[in-house]
Amino acid sequence: MLNFQRKKRISLINMSDIEKIKQLREATGAGFKDCNIAVKECGGDLDKAVEILRVKGISKASKKMSRDAKEGVIATSGNENKISVIEINCETDFVAKNDDFIFFAKELSELNNQNGSDLNQLNKTNMINGKTVEDNLISLIAKMGEKITIGKVKTFNQSGTKNFNYLHTVVKDNLSKLSVIVSLQTSDESDSIKNFGKQLSMHIAASNPLTLSPDLIDKDVLQKEQELVSEELKSSGKSDEIAQKISLGKMKKFKEDNALLTQAWVMEPKKKVQDVVKDLNIKDLMIKDFYRIKIGE
Repeated sequence: MLNFQRKKRISLINMSDIEKIKQLREATGAGFKDCNIAVKECGGDLDKAVEILRVKGISKASKKMSRDAKEGVIATSGNENKISVIEINCETDFVAKNDDFIFFAKELSELNNQNGSDLNQLNKTNMINGKTVEDNLISLIAKMGEKITIGKVKTFNQSGTKNFNYLHTVVKDNLSKLSVIVSLQTSDESDSIKNFGKQLSMHIAASNPLTLSPDLIDKDVLQKEQELVSEELKSSGKSDEIAQKISLGKMKKFKEDNALLTQAWVMEPKKKVQDVVKDLNIKDLMIKDFYRIKIGE
């Protein structure tokens, strides 16, 4: 019965239209039904048909933008001299593993590194198929049937530094669910630096520091934590003097636990990260910057 219905449908379309629909599907990735309608609407003009599908794609994409997109991948590209990460979000893990989504994410990752994480410039950049990133994103949304967005981006490209990275829960190649990039300022070329850069990236992935040193933690974050501590101590029944001492101790520990340099080194918890840096005994070594990005956060 299904074969009969399919033959009946095809018989209503002349062979030249079928060829045009086929070409249109290959060029745009749109479905048979949409391509058939577009070919009919434009009288067989493929250029006009492509534009019709593009407009429809924009319409479909805009309808999906109110939905949540907390799945996807983090794409990492670059080397010791220049390295970048970009977050590509979708609604389901099923789409995150789709070949078309993965192909788009991998190419987008390289373009993001080239553009230094300038999103305005990235959206206008042409991809391999000659279309802009923005247009390819719209087409992918229409094809996948899900909200797909470009999220956070970051590039490290400073002279006198070496960059390292760590990927956790790898989806494929340079695509993962969590990525860390680290920038070390040093002229040292030894294996010690390479090992430390990799280990530090792994440490950051596990410990999730807020910033480099305690004095750099955002004041709003500290204020919120102070309020939580104060609320906790109110119901403890302790005197104001003791509560004040406990509060100071808790805030000091919070700062140490959430600043990279004062965190306990995951490979050797009795040491802090700053102790490990000191033990390396490399005069010009300094942790310049780091960035941790995880899908859904």
